[in-house]
Amino acid sequence: MTSDLLAPLDLAFWNIESAQHPMHLGALGVFTAHSPTAGAHAADLLAARAAGVPGLRMRIRDVWQPLAFPLTFPPAFGGATREPAPDFEPLDHVTLHAPTDDFHAEAGRLMERPLERDRPPWEAHVLPGEDGVSFAVLFKFHHALADGLRALMLAAAIMDPMDLPEPRPRPAEPPRGLFPDVRKLPGLVRGTLSDVGRALDIGASVARATLGVQSSPALTSQPTGTRRTAGVVVDLDDVHRVRKTVGGTVNDVLIAVVAGALRRWLDERGDGSEGVAPRALIPVSMRRPRTAHPQGNRLSGYLIRLPVDDPDPLGRLRAVRTAMDRNKDAGPNRGAGAVALLADHVPPLGHRIGGPVVGQAARLLFDILVTSVPLPSLGLKLGGCPLTEVFPFAPLARGQALAVAVSTYRGQVHYGLVADAEAVPDLDVLARALTEEVAALNAACAP
Repeated sequence: MTSDLLAPLDLAFWNIESAQHPMHLGALGVFTAHSPTAGAHAADLLAARAAGVPGLRMRIRDVWQPLAFPLTFPPAFGGATREPAPDFEPLDHVTLHAPTDDFHAEAGRLMERPLERDRPPWEAHVLPGEDGVSFAVLFKFHHALADGLRALMLAAAIMDPMDLPEPRPRPAEPPRGLFPDVRKLPGLVRGTLSDVGRALDIGASVARATLGVQSSPALTSQPTGTRRTAGVVVDLDDVHRVRKTVGGTVNDVLIAVVAGALRRWLDERGDGSEGVAPRALIPVSMRRPRTAHPQGNRLSGYLIRLPVDDPDPLGRLRAVRTAMDRNKDAGPNRGAGAVALLADHVPPLGHRIGGPVVGQAARLLFDILVTSVPLPSLGLKLGGCPLTEVFPFAPLARGQALAVAVSTYRGQVHYGLVADAEAVPDLDVLARALTEEVAALNAACAP
């Protein structure tokens, strides 16, 4: 294993983190236990298997040398590298907890805690159920170590062995010399000029999106550092029934469900939904699973208004579909939602200095994150115990009260909610509203 420089967006995630707003992804997997000791056995398996997964040995170290070899352009000073930890100890990362009757209550407390930055930034917390028939595992991966797809690959690597299709071979990259290939400089210059134009276009879109816009009060929060999680499971067939009736994509329906749930939640807590249209950031992966380098975030996003003020479930879905189609027509390289791509145009030292400022700016751009995390259709197991539910958790940006992540697994849709515990003490109300909105959409589509 060799070291490599963090990609620009990875470096941004590494530097915007604070104690109140840790930048780790999470996933809470619930397993059926075949014995009361299944949880303890799972913890032993995770620690033993983690030792053989190279990606889990990687730590992140700052680069402060004025010149780093091989020489890079732009210079790596102020950046960071991902490199093997010489003293990696899996038992430092896998923890077996006392039995609990509430997996999400424990997950919320564990999501509050930032990962240790001086060792490989990931953890696995095994939570035995008091009922003895189930246990859960909360995985945490720093966003600088892995995006959602990479985190999935790392977690799957320590599950029970499976017969998976062989990945397509990737051409080996030629070794980098001490200096850039001068034959590529004209192309680099042209690409840089094009990138500058693109960056200015995105910057202008961001300015237009934020000018005169105020965040929805219910979705803003002071940085308390507290976390609460909740999970909701709905039938994928119900989602497909709506999609086939109305059109659009599964993702359109899932986002419309969030919009309808927010409307119900706002009305129930007395905040009112009239005239409210929260800005949702919908991340878009810019790489393909089979061809992408296994490390490095490459994300853009679509910025849309959630039509929570529309009382008609089908009207909300049509509005979401129209907004998503408009974003797709423009493409992921344009518009305010592509703000993450600006990370490519900032030198490493700029990320270092500007990270805290950028971390506080998220609430100016969007009110809520609604992200989709891919999961395999094949059933996963750990120690022979089948994975029955898996709830993805997204990082909570500074100044924001709620983030929503969603995955489909084995014919079901799993919504994972992460909230500031003080700003959203009624997260269970919002969770219930998600289920109610799916029922409302199906009723509206009934013949």
